[in-house]
Amino acid sequence: MVPIILILVAVALIIAIDVPALLRGKSKKELWIFSILLLFGTLIGIAEALHIGLPNPLDGIIYIYNPVSHLLDTWLK
Repeated sequence: MVPIILILVAVALIIAIDVPALLRGKSKKELWIFSILLLFGTLIGIAEALHIGLPNPLDGIIYIYNPVSHLLDTWLK
């Protein structure tokens, strides 16, 4: 529970520091992107704090490139 609270406190500090400048600059697009990325990062942080198994992106890359690697290996021998 403590790690989740610390994550939310950190997110609140990030919002308090960055959002007013974005609002003053009337940067609506940047504010949307900032909000989406912060939400995504917060959700991943909370999932890690709760020890929820998240897939590793490298596994997907290996799944895609492994057959290509074997094909190139057979062609180049």
